[in-house]
Amino acid sequence: MRAFIILFLSTITLFSCKEDKRKTVSMKEDVTTLASDAFNGRRTGTEGERQAAKYIEERFKDIGLEPKGYKGNYTQIFSFRGSKNPHEEAEFASKSDSTTTGANVVGYIDNKAETTVIIGAHYDHLGMGGEGSLHREGKAIHNGADDNASGVAVMLKLADSLVASTSPFNNQNNYLFIAFSGEEEGLLGSNYFVKNPTIDTKKVSYMINMDMVGRLNDENTLAVHGVGTSPVFKQTLFANNNSNLNIVEHESGVGPSDHTSFYLADIPVLHFFTGQHEDYHKPGDDAEKLNYEGMQKISDYIFAIISDLNDNGLLAFKKTKNESEVVPDFKVTLGVVPDYLFDGEGMRIDGISEDRPAQKAGLQKGDIVKKMGEHEVTDMMSYMKSLSKFEKGQTATVTVKREGKLIKTDVTF
Repeated sequence: MRAFIILFLSTITLFSCKEDKRKTVSMKEDVTTLASDAFNGRRTGTEGERQAAKYIEERFKDIGLEPKGYKGNYTQIFSFRGSKNPHEEAEFASKSDSTTTGANVVGYIDNKAETTVIIGAHYDHLGMGGEGSLHREGKAIHNGADDNASGVAVMLKLADSLVASTSPFNNQNNYLFIAFSGEEEGLLGSNYFVKNPTIDTKKVSYMINMDMVGRLNDENTLAVHGVGTSPVFKQTLFANNNSNLNIVEHESGVGPSDHTSFYLADIPVLHFFTGQHEDYHKPGDDAEKLNYEGMQKISDYIFAIISDLNDNGLLAFKKTKNESEVVPDFKVTLGVVPDYLFDGEGMRIDGISEDRPAQKAGLQKGDIVKKMGEHEVTDMMSYMKSLSKFEKGQTATVTVKREGKLIKTDVTF
């Protein structure tokens, strides 16, 4: 009997030690680390980005993900030069003095299933500013807490939840987690992975992407792009909205984030986004400004979607209208950040750039643009079409709705 008790206690001790190996790291801790000054803004190819990649790799190991990069490692290294246009082909090249080197970080849950779900988020940002920055006052660290330490943190939370899950609703797919490099340079990391996959992409059921998911607003508004890329998505999104999120659906699988690379490879995609804000691509995008309770809601929502789609096998893919193909050319700018989550009539202003036409004319954050000159503005597309009609130096009367009242003001472009 004494021997049995000793054996029983030993078993408990071994089990407890095994359980203790899994670190509990909150999403706030992940964001705070990734968006710290120590990583100098995580610009692709810099030492700061390499340190961020090492951090994510260690988190993958702690969670229990298998390495799925190159040669048994977690990293997939690539070098590039050329265009920064996200809708042009990236020019990848052998490493040399004239190239920049990035690294995707790739981890895997192998459930011995026939199909795989890819879950991704980019981890690079803008470094000290420069190309891509909206900061006009010299060099400064752009920590990119929302863009996109928030997406990486949600991805890590999902990885941890799926490893820990014993539910039969999560074991009929394998799960590939990718922290993409080079997104700010033109979706380069995701583009490279699709061209050089470390798994059979013909067996990928769908791809989930998170980019800027840290600023859920008081209305709980969450944009989901790619809803039209598979027939099952719309009903699945509706059925699993247990947190009363205000879902703004977008059909297209094409957009300025890494899901686009997978959509163009005929893989269904869902892209999650809580909207732009006044700190977008500026030094003020810091960890303390994020809504961590909101991130938990989004993580729970995505986990429920994954669980619901567990036994659907390889999802049917559907082409959607490429919205970028119908965007008009502009000769002028209003100097505002549109509220892409606004689903009312008109274009709501979410931010005003300094010393630009909107600010000089007295427009304010929250104004809803209803008319520009003779052109009615009913949504984002009509706003862009209206803007394309004006020449530099031209003055037009812009009508906005502010606190329920229509206000007219002259704007010089």
